[in-house]
Amino acid sequence: MAKKVEITCISCPMGCDVELTIDADNQIECLEGASCKAGEKYVKNEYYNPTRILPTTARVKNGVLPLVPVKSKEPLPKELLEKAMIEIAKVELEAPVKLGDIVIEDILNTGVNIVATREMKRK
Repeated sequence: MAKKVEITCISCPMGCDVELTIDADNQIECLEGASCKAGEKYVKNEYYNPTRILPTTARVKNGVLPLVPVKSKEPLPKELLEKAMIEIAKVELEAPVKLGDIVIEDILNTGVNIVATREMKRK
């Protein structure tokens, strides 16, 4: 028996509510409600391999503030976000930190770097 899945597309400001019909083999039988090709691509990716940019903070020693904002340079698989947060929490940077500095290279062997999104001067 086929199951229905609803996903709201965010590839453009229209925010289409797309309904997928999924067969017993977990394949998309039908996709309804997407008003463009970009929406179809987004919804398929979101169903089979959801990813997210991960914004968070990392600790800084001797900085004017105790934390610096960081993010994943590319989207990470949604299922790895919690593990990535645990790895980022282990990091303590030394000020000064420059915008774009790599905080963690190739986090969790994904090929994605975690980078600083703000400068942090030394106290």
